[in-house]
Amino acid sequence: MEPVIVQRSDHSLSRENISPEALKVLYGLKEANFVAYIAGGGVRDLLLGRQPKDFDVVTDATPNEVRRVFRNSRLIGRRFRLAHVFFGRDKIIEVATFRANMVPEPVEASDDSEPSDPPDGAAANPHHVRRDDGMIVRDNLFGTPQEDALRRDFTINALFYNIRDFSVIDYVGGLQDLSDRVIRFIGDPGLRCVEDPVRMVRAVRFAAMLGFDFEPATAAAILEHHGKLALANRSRLYEEVQKLFFCKAAKRAYELLREFGLYGMLFPELDSWLGPDRGTLECRRISEALSQVDEWRQAGREVSPALLFALMFGGMHEAKAGELADQGQHRGLALHSVTMEHFGGLTERVQVPKMVRFRTAEILASQPRLTADGGRRARPLATRSFFPEAVAYLEFMVRLTGENRETLEHALAIPWEPRQERYGADGDDRRRPRRRRRSRVFRPGNEPGPEAT
Repeated sequence: MEPVIVQRSDHSLSRENISPEALKVLYGLKEANFVAYIAGGGVRDLLLGRQPKDFDVVTDATPNEVRRVFRNSRLIGRRFRLAHVFFGRDKIIEVATFRANMVPEPVEASDDSEPSDPPDGAAANPHHVRRDDGMIVRDNLFGTPQEDALRRDFTINALFYNIRDFSVIDYVGGLQDLSDRVIRFIGDPGLRCVEDPVRMVRAVRFAAMLGFDFEPATAAAILEHHGKLALANRSRLYEEVQKLFFCKAAKRAYELLREFGLYGMLFPELDSWLGPDRGTLECRRISEALSQVDEWRQAGREVSPALLFALMFGGMHEAKAGELADQGQHRGLALHSVTMEHFGGLTERVQVPKMVRFRTAEILASQPRLTADGGRRARPLATRSFFPEAVAYLEFMVRLTGENRETLEHALAIPWEPRQERYGADGDDRRRPRRRRRSRVFRPGNEPGPEAT
């Protein structure tokens, strides 16, 4: 297959918009006589006039060769062997070797964990492993640029920028799909969904984030295979959920997830509670909540995963907690227990970290206290780490219902003075160190009596 090569004079991508760290990696590989391209979302976003979040580099150098070129790098991964090149403490450029597809002997499906490295001398190809159900669980077979492009997920993510002559290289029709503003799987759409079901969530994210439509065969494949999402790795799904709802197009992403049946695979209990009618008050509340997330993100305001889940699950949790409160249980305690119970079942699909679960429960459980007595009982909550998120949730509820405006003003006026808590913001257990008990010094007249022995 001959690629479409667009010379520098015929495209808008400029090195001025590529990070200096990525350029150092590209030129370092070039000077070491390796092929080096910017690939994927970086090329896509620059051609669309967007600023990429990061830049991924692909090369014909093996991971070990990349490691020898860059002393400030280390190798990571088992399913995909990669090199990370470090610049300072915060900047990382990911470098991958061109990969190829291969159909090997399948292995039996087990749990959702990654396979361990095969023993030396293994008979089967250890670089590319596909389970009986079609999912790829290891893919380290090196190949050519064309093979690498063909094994990627979407045409718009398979474009290359060549640092040698500053051209854009297209093996799969991605430039045309960028122009037509469509999301299209590369190759057989059904097979691509089965190989890695998370690709269906990624397809929704790109369509929502870029405002693109789905190519008909891609849409049909997602509708047919959406149930395969139950087989996906739970930790990967949590990461994809964060990217999906923090892409500044969360409302549109939610609508697409519902349209393709993916929302029920990610959040089965909530989807069942919402029901099939998308025009209900409950569905409109979630749409409003995700619109609020989009507005905050567009304004540069931080939205934590816990606040996202509180906004998305709050309606269902408040309804169920209300039933417990009618039976005499304290409403705050009911909200906490309902939230934790829901997360207990949710982790069978999406592996939400423990800290996020607890923090979501605290945000919701604090609402009765925030609003009690006109907000006069809210001040003690200002020492808790979740207080700003609880106030943000109240802010959304005031926008939604028009109630408790004075209470919100009172809460916003309270200074936040967090004390050290047991759990840190990243989920680590940060217990205060134990104070050592001083050994008792016995002096005359201070000996233990018979009852102490």
